[in-house]
Amino acid sequence: MFSFLTKIFGTANDRIIKKFLKEVHKINQYEEAIQSLTDEELRNKTNQFKQQLADGQTLDDITYEAFAVVREAAKRSIGQRHYDVQLIGGLILHRGMITEMRTGEGKTLVSTLALYLNALSGKGSHLVTVNDYLAKRDSDWMGQVFKFLGLSVGCVISQISDAERKQA
Repeated sequence: MFSFLTKIFGTANDRIIKKFLKEVHKINQYEEAIQSLTDEELRNKTNQFKQQLADGQTLDDITYEAFAVVREAAKRSIGQRHYDVQLIGGLILHRGMITEMRTGEGKTLVSTLALYLNALSGKGSHLVTVNDYLAKRDSDWMGQVFKFLGLSVGCVISQISDAERKQA
């Protein structure tokens, strides 16, 4: 019986994805206009977004355009373009939900979307990784996207050397 209903209505996950695909379409509508911007104009979007927030708009009001800006900045700075499924991951993260992605599906790139958007508030945005290697790697790698857009990037790692860690 349940398999019959699932075939008609889809799983709960299918319904969530379908909802997010409508939002991805809204992000994609900005792509052509964002691509036509010069590097300077693209960088200036950060200041424009901050001003919009200061004028009373919310992060949700600017999400779609901000994601399109990050997508283009990633393309220009590190040569990687977010796929639609990665945009869904960014929307999920921004909303405080949890998403699961397999190794190699672009979790690190996904994080740039929500991190950038939430950093625009001026309160900072932080990403926690499982070890110092990933923290440093991701800070150096994805930091290029944030720096391209005029944001600063920092990395906090332990002060214990590998030799000290092995002795402990």
